[in-house]
Amino acid sequence: FEHVTEARARSIGAEGVADQAEAEDQVSAGLRQLLAVVENYPDLKANQNFLALQEELIATESKIAYARQFYNDQVMQLNTLIQSFPSSIVARAVSFEERPFFEIDDPVRGPVQVDLS
Repeated sequence: FEHVTEARARSIGAEGVADQAEAEDQVSAGLRQLLAVVENYPDLKANQNFLALQEELIATESKIAYARQFYNDQVMQLNTLIQSFPSSIVARAVSFEERPFFEIDDPVRGPVQVDLS
């Protein structure tokens, strides 16, 4: 749990897309580890507060994935405009540069698997 909390704090304070992506990778990995540990504790899995927390984590992960996709879609549109004629002329004139995509590592890319039974 401490690992997740520390990773989240780094995520909030991250500067730049690359740092933010790395911090979010650590948060997601920590959440996966936490949920995997919980599987060994049946009493905790039956706790209503924890079940509500699991459902909230699933919803939050979905919102984060949507936000990443939205950001990447906007970056793709911007980068395409910067590369396309005639907007490329304007982009060079005002020093617009291509933006990086928000990418996460492959092991983290899949959805969180949570057994709510």
